[in-house]
Amino acid sequence: MDARLNADAAELAKFSELAHRWWDPDSEFRPLHQINPLRLGWIESLAGPLRGRAVLDVGCGGGILAEAMARQGGDVLGIDLADKPLKVAQLHALEQQVANVRYRAVSAEALADEQPGTFDVVTCMEMLEHVPDPASIVNACARLVKPGGWVMFSTLNRNPKAFLFAIVGAEYVLRLLPRGTHEYRKFIRPSELAGWARQAGLDVRALRGLTYNPLTQRYALASDTSVNYLMATQRGQG
Repeated sequence: MDARLNADAAELAKFSELAHRWWDPDSEFRPLHQINPLRLGWIESLAGPLRGRAVLDVGCGGGILAEAMARQGGDVLGIDLADKPLKVAQLHALEQQVANVRYRAVSAEALADEQPGTFDVVTCMEMLEHVPDPASIVNACARLVKPGGWVMFSTLNRNPKAFLFAIVGAEYVLRLLPRGTHEYRKFIRPSELAGWARQAGLDVRALRGLTYNPLTQRYALASDTSVNYLMATQRGQG
């Protein structure tokens, strides 16, 4: 792998090994299927309807969010550096006859050099905590979005509660995720993400938490950002 790529080879391999299970709603990716309607509704509540707009999903994996945004009428490009999940995403879109979603194996930084200021909406969900240099991804997303366009992030907070809930609870106790899915040291505080966003020319517009109730086995958007959170940013018009 090109050492200049902002990617962790072990992380790419980890998700590639599970690629064939990406669209199984009862697999290791069940949490992504469960939170997807929440993510999609949140995106459109802030950025507006996606129909007819150019949308980019950075770190799209098997295409769960990218395909959902295409079903809302967006002209969607999903990018990732893991080939197997991309092939799964492409095949699923063909099977479901979702024509307005495309996929490419390209880094966010390379695409930003190639197509700056191209997209109305850029999403980067559950991805920043898996790369060596998340600030570089944030900067690339800012370069990719049009002036006035929206960039949406979601990731994990870094504090003792997040370690307890996201790693001990989710991976070892409740087994919602495979063990080793996350590394605590890669978690990102909202203040850190907001700082990178501002440095890249993005204004923070909204911050929302994503919580899980083990009794009802349901996820919900909430004010509690101590574990999972979503951040909406907007590029200035200038």
